[in-house]
Parts: sequence; C-alpha cells; structure tokens
Amino acid sequence: MRTLLIVNPNATSTTSATRDLLAHALESRTQLTVAHTQHRGHAAELAQWASTNEMDLIVVHGGDGTVNETINGFLPLPQVDDGQAWRPRLGVIPGGSANVFARALGISSDPVTATNQLIDLLTMNDDRRIGLGLADDRWFTFSAGVGLDADVCEAIDASRAKGKAATPARYIRTTVRQFFRARRTPPAVHLELPGHKPVSGVHYAFVTNTTPWTYLNSTPVHTNPGTRFEAGLGVFAVRSMAVVPTLLLSRQLLSAKGNPKSRNLFRTDDVSSVRITSDAPIGLQIDGDFIGKRDMVDFTSVPDVLGVVAPRPV
Repeated sequence: MRTLLIVNPNATSTTSATRDLLAHALESRTQLTVAHTQHRGHAAELAQWASTNEMDLIVVHGGDGTVNETINGFLPLPQVDDGQAWRPRLGVIPGGSANVFARALGISSDPVTATNQLIDLLTMNDDRRIGLGLADDRWFTFSAGVGLDADVCEAIDASRAKGKAATPARYIRTTVRQFFRARRTPPAVHLELPGHKPVSGVHYAFVTNTTPWTYLNSTPVHTNPGTRFEAGLGVFAVRSMAVVPTLLLSRQLLSAKGNPKSRNLFRTDDVSSVRITSDAPIGLQIDGDFIGKRDMVDFTSVPDVLGVVAPRPV
C-alpha cells in the first residue's frame, strides 16, 4: 500500500512527537511518503499529486481546513467526473483546534489514540463510504454557512494571521461580538429547497453534512441532529436576532438531546439541495474557513462519494 502523509506543521495541536509516532506507525505497514504543507492550498496540490500517482491512501494530520483542502485536491467534481479519476482513501489524524470532521466520524480527538485507531482499521481493511456536500464547486465535509458563522470565521482567520490561537474562548468572544454587529443589519437571506415553500427574512443560515455542527472543547453543538454523512443536508436558518430568543436557541444547541426548535427558526435535517441568495453579498464559510462574499450559493448533497478509514456508524 502506497501512502502519502500530509502534515500541517502549523496546525494548533500538531507536535513533532505525534508526527514521528504517526510516521513510524505508517512506515511499518505501508510504503510511506511524508509531506509538510508550506502555504495555503499546498495540501490540495499534494493530494492532487497523490491521486495522479495513484497512491492508495492519503492520511492528513492537521485541522479541518487541511482536510478540506486535501479532499478538494483529489476528488473530482460530479459535473466533470468521467469515472476514470483515481480516488485514494482518506485517513485523518486530528491536529487542529476543533477537528469537527474527524470527531464526527468517530475518530478520537487525541492524536496518539487516533493513530492506533487508524492502524487497527487499516489492518481490518474495512472502509467506510460517506457523502459530502458541495457549495457551488467546492466540497465540504461537515458544514458551510452564510452570515454570522462566516463573519466569525473571517475574524478568527484575521486573528490567526496575527499569531493568535483559535481557542474555544476566542470563538465564543468573537461570536458574541459579531452577533451584536450583525443585529444592526436587516435580514437579507432567502432559501429555496425542494419540497418546501421559499424561506425569506433570514439573518444567517448553516448547511450541514453531519452532526454535530461544531464542538466547544468536548461539548458537541447540534444544529441538525438528524443529519448524517449517509443522508442529505441539514439546513438551519434563523429569522430573529433578538437577544432572548437567541439565548433560548443557544441553550437548545448545547443540550445533550440537541433538538432545536423555535418559531424564528427554519430547520430541516435531510434535503438533497438548497439555494441560498442574499440581497447583498454575504460572507460564506466552508468547514470553518472564510471563503469570501457571495450573493448566491447552491448547496448539493453528493452521496457515497468518499472512502474514509473510520469506524462504521453504530
């Protein structure tokens, strides 16, 4: 088995000791090539090289952004896929701050435990197939969103550029600050979904491919608890920025049962597609990375498209 290990040395929780352990474990079982990312977009370039050279497995040691880059580097888009492209399997060893994708797959958040888990799964040779989401022409693994969460991601990216770590506390402070800024703006987002009437008057919306939407340390945050990698997309659209309803909704999101409901909320947990438009360009985030501003985005569920080395759902 030929394996490419992509390591993001700048990810929040990667260490030289973990990198060495992972490389040693993979080296004993596969023909291993190790590559460290050197700039934004490098993981996509490395993944494309691995696919072109028909490598069997790509293992990513990094955060959600590195995983997203990797998948977008080697997985062809449905509209251009002729069925001839080589598709390596994907393994993930968490190395970022949230690691939402890996943890949603049932992979341990501890890199050492996750390494042992990966080796055991490779020995069993029992792959899992999952669906992904598309935001226009870009794959996403667990979530995308317009409005508030995109604004938060943009602010966090700016903080990272200044050398500040993306900690849960920083996310919370940034979310509160961006929320009160966004309250001044009238709702301008509209949704079109198959089988539903158009939804208007929306302030911000999340589109998810699984649950949870994110984590606060070890606490999962569920926007669409019925959404799974093996099903359609979840849509969570909020039509009020009033403080009290927002606090009540936030408490539901953090609840262990996690089944948010509100008269100011449109939610559905299994749709094939959704078009989101805005009266003016609005921020878009994909898997926790700020992408830019758009006035229209088409989100599509693509089932059974990626092979991952991960536990099967119980």
